[in-house]
Amino acid sequence: MKSIGKYILFIRSLFTNMESPGTYAKLFMDECVQIGLNSIVIVSIVSVFIGAVTTIQTAYNLVSPLIADYVISLVVRDMTILELAPSITAIVFAGKVGSNIAGELGTMRITEQIDALEVMGINSSSYLVFPKILATLFMYPLLVIVAAFLSIYGGYLAGIVSEVVTPQDYIYGIQYELNSFMVTFALIKSFVFAFLISSISAFKGYYTEGGAFEVGKASTSAVTNSVIAILLADYLLAELFLN
Repeated sequence: MKSIGKYILFIRSLFTNMESPGTYAKLFMDECVQIGLNSIVIVSIVSVFIGAVTTIQTAYNLVSPLIADYVISLVVRDMTILELAPSITAIVFAGKVGSNIAGELGTMRITEQIDALEVMGINSSSYLVFPKILATLFMYPLLVIVAAFLSIYGGYLAGIVSEVVTPQDYIYGIQYELNSFMVTFALIKSFVFAFLISSISAFKGYYTEGGAFEVGKASTSAVTNSVIAILLADYLLAELFLN
């Protein structure tokens, strides 16, 4: 409970004694490149192979002649949009970006750069953390959209190469009775996950104490806590929106 209370006060401190909008605009753009653009490659690779594996495994299990082939891509579509794209990408994102945020802030803390900002009268938490959270909220949903597209496309390629489904059946299954709320729900999840990853990682890094060893521990703790928060939020959001 003490850590939760400290985390809430940390989030609150981001909105006090803020800098000018122009200052945040430059920092925001820098963070978008660092957080979003530099994560595209790993997200793309993971998404393509997840879609491919999901297609092959779904086709392997749907062996009944009573089940049409287009059901394969329908299952891939629903699993990708509802769960794989936002959630699996979030875990990968937490490992790459979350650890980087915690390590960067932790290093700044032990080298007294954060203390120097405080001496200058700057709210260090707002100056350093707020642009990171804002950039994550902006870039992560875009990464989820890219991940969903590549996952479905990866399934298409795998289905064609392995000949478990024809191109016509796969495309028909993707289009069959698409519920637009699934896309909305995926984007809701992406915003929640983005906030949890960025804020928890920043919190762990900002309050690092000790030396270089503690920076590594903070990065590990940031990833671990972010993943736990993602899984918990995933369940709660499903209960809230899908029941």
